[in-house]
Amino acid sequence: MKFLTGKPLLITLSILIVIPLGLYSKYYQGIGHQWVNDYGAAIWYEIFWCLFAFYFFFQAKFIKIIPIYVFIITCLLEILQLWNPPLLVLIRSHILGKLLLGTTFSWWDFPHYLVGCFLGWLWLKRIRSNHW
Repeated sequence: MKFLTGKPLLITLSILIVIPLGLYSKYYQGIGHQWVNDYGAAIWYEIFWCLFAFYFFFQAKFIKIIPIYVFIITCLLEILQLWNPPLLVLIRSHILGKLLLGTTFSWWDFPHYLVGCFLGWLWLKRIRSNHW
């Protein structure tokens, strides 16, 4: 069970923390709920994808590359929300499709993606150095 030791364990634990926080932020109804639902969730979304990629590529050289690719891909997904062919409409009609692909284009998602990728980069650095 080597995958449950060391860095893969820290990545797995991190993912198990980030997923509930991200889902909770989509449905949070307290103070500032509109920002948390729309943009706070985007930050957790970016961190999740950074961690997910790091699980497969956890060499030090990927710590800088992963957040850049996550940022580019999620920005492309955001732009894809402007396009509504029947297949994407069908995928987005289900909760998992909504969570992964999004439904509404917003320019304000881009700075939050950047923040999420920056925080994801910091998170990956901490895992790699084991300084928790």
